[in-house]
Amino acid sequence: MNDLIFYQFSRDRVEAGDMKDFLSRFGRYRLPVGRELAGMMDSLALTISGYDDDIREVYAIPEIRTFYRQLWERWPYWLYFCNLETENLMMMVMCCLDSLDAMKVKDQPQVKVSINPLEVVRFISGGFVPMNEMCERAGMSERQIFDRTKAVFEYFDLPFDAEL
Repeated sequence: MNDLIFYQFSRDRVEAGDMKDFLSRFGRYRLPVGRELAGMMDSLALTISGYDDDIREVYAIPEIRTFYRQLWERWPYWLYFCNLETENLMMMVMCCLDSLDAMKVKDQPQVKVSINPLEVVRFISGGFVPMNEMCERAGMSERQIFDRTKAVFEYFDLPFDAEL
């Protein structure tokens, strides 16, 4: 595994919709190509600070939901860069979904959130073309692209029936 890069957006930047610094570092035309770009796959964890005193989960805070939706529109490369061993990508995607169902489980302090798998599929399907673009720029083989696609499906606990 590559070294994990943590990039943190402050509350002020989230509420202002300001992603200029992030895009100046990771924007499409700022990214390397070839082996250096290949080394960046699965290496990014995006986080937000400044909401620690808020009792709501990240995906329940409207400002964060809006920010991640805007980030997806401006930088749709999440499936390539985001690390699949942390919950960050899941939280980001949950912020972008239209519907989340929360259920209180008896004798449990936390609520259980369920997401519609079809909505997840619809959402992430918009990220495969940008992911493939990065894979090709990185010089990855068809097999490596297939493996990353499969890993993304597994991350979201979705069935993957394709064969290479």
